[in-house]
Amino acid sequence: MFRPKLPTMPQPTGIVTPPAVIEPTTITPSTPTTPTAPTVPAPVPARSTIQLTPGTAIALVGGGTAVVLVVGAVLVSMLLAVAITGASVAVCAVVLRSLLASGNRRR
Repeated sequence: MFRPKLPTMPQPTGIVTPPAVIEPTTITPSTPTTPTAPTVPAPVPARSTIQLTPGTAIALVGGGTAVVLVVGAVLVSMLLAVAITGASVAVCAVVLRSLLASGNRRR
């Protein structure tokens, strides 16, 4: 009952084909070729030039503005959430302090 049962490997079904025999190929040396002169590669420009059209510039400025506004809104909302949480914790602390102090005075 407490011994684990190990699964058994299933037996293959159907016709099992033997592996194909691969015959080695022979390598025949070819005649040596004469070395050719090295070719000089074409000069590559240092930097690629990016052409900005007025429409592209306006799109970039609009996209950047949208990103700044979204990030700013997220950060302000996070700051507001922290401020509200802090204020509510402070109010709870004052109420608890008042309740504990009034309980001590009654005794």
